[in-house]
Amino acid sequence: MPGVTSADFDDYPEQALLDRLEEYYDAVPRHGARVEDYGPLTLFVREGQGWPFYARPARGWSGPLDATDVHKVRARQRELGIPESFEWVAETTPTLRSAVEESGLVVHEHPLMVLGPGTPAAPLEGLSGNISVRIVGADDPTLPSALAVPHLAFAEPGTHVGIAGTPQLTQAVEARVADGSVERSMLRIRAGLTAVAAAVEHGLALSAGQHQPLAGISEIVGVGTLPAARRRGLALAVTAALVADARSRGAATVFLSAGDKDVAQIYARLGFRKIGTALIAEPAE
Repeated sequence: MPGVTSADFDDYPEQALLDRLEEYYDAVPRHGARVEDYGPLTLFVREGQGWPFYARPARGWSGPLDATDVHKVRARQRELGIPESFEWVAETTPTLRSAVEESGLVVHEHPLMVLGPGTPAAPLEGLSGNISVRIVGADDPTLPSALAVPHLAFAEPGTHVGIAGTPQLTQAVEARVADGSVERSMLRIRAGLTAVAAAVEHGLALSAGQHQPLAGISEIVGVGTLPAARRRGLALAVTAALVADARSRGAATVFLSAGDKDVAQIYARLGFRKIGTALIAEPAE
């Protein structure tokens, strides 16, 4: 993927930037998945344990796409016993939405935001309490809680102060250790495929997230705060730490998908701007 410098980013065509992100979206899952091609769609199937992958548009596909294509992939996902999920960018593959919806799936919209080269993360005010924000290494004892806390955050979506606190975090840590998530993440961190940042208090991560660097681009993913610890600026601080680390690893372009418009406004405080809409399709609950 060709690089983009801070000097030409402001004049860089929006579609060209989306095309680079499309290359990234196609490349990243290949580090841990088997690839199955279905014409206009690609299905990523995880090798080994871990969170299952999804289907998305085949890289470079410009031909027709309809519900029949989606049904073929969904049938394969059911056969494999994995979620019937699809992820793509609305502006890059506009015809997929109608095909997915015709197949019976529900589409969720998420603002796709980018922090271009030369745009530093905005400085943050000091955090209250004994909070420290740092990159969490593979051997850091905080890693299990840094991997567990986003699961509790996503179980109680939104920005309001929630119910789950330290007792629930302790249980979630035990689950992450038992299912092998911690060991797998240690391997990815050591391989340079994933970096983890956390806001830590008394040895536990109260907020955490990750970024995944590849060829000058990195996506920030899974940023979440323990529901009982929200409204303290922790997720913003974690995101800023991830941006700084991504920059140190040579990522000229850093991007993310916000949960909703309210969350997008928070990321905008760090300098992220919306360039499109990330779509996720899954069966209705």
